[in-house]
Amino acid sequence: MSSGMEGAVNGWLQHRLVLDDLLVLVDDKYVDYRPWDGAMSLGELVVHIVTSTHMFVKGIKKGEFDAPATENNYKTINDLRTIVQRYTEQTKEEISTIFTYQMKGYILFNKVRAPGTYWFSNAIDHEIHHKGQLFTYVRMTGVKNVPNFIRQPDEI
Repeated sequence: MSSGMEGAVNGWLQHRLVLDDLLVLVDDKYVDYRPWDGAMSLGELVVHIVTSTHMFVKGIKKGEFDAPATENNYKTINDLRTIVQRYTEQTKEEISTIFTYQMKGYILFNKVRAPGTYWFSNAIDHEIHHKGQLFTYVRMTGVKNVPNFIRQPDEI
C-alpha cells in the first residue's frame, strides 16, 4: 500500500473506530430505536455505515459496484459491535490490496462516472455523514458524554 493510501486508511480508521466508542455507551433496548417515523433504526444505521464503505472499497477493486451486503442478524449492541469489528477488518484487508490502477480507474455509479479515488473519498464522506447521525441518535437515547468525533492518531 502506498504511503498516501496508508494515510487515507489511517484517516478513515480515526472515524471508524469511534463507532465502537459510541455503541459501548448504548443499552440493548435502543438497537431498534428510531428517532422519527421513517428513519433507519440505530442498528440499521450502524449496519448501513459499515456495509456501504465495504461496498465502495470492493467496488473500486472490482471496477463496478454491487449492492451493500445485507446484515440483519443482530439483537444486541454487542452483536452490532461484532458486525462493526468484522467489517472494519474486512474493509482494511480489501483496502490493503487495492492497486494504483484501480484507484485511477473510472467507475459508473448512480449515473456518475468517476475514478476510484473519488469513490474512496465519497465512501469516507458518506460514513462521516452517517456517523454524525449516529451521534445524534446516541444523544437522543440519553447519553450525555459522547466521545470525540475522531480518534487521535496515537489511538488507532
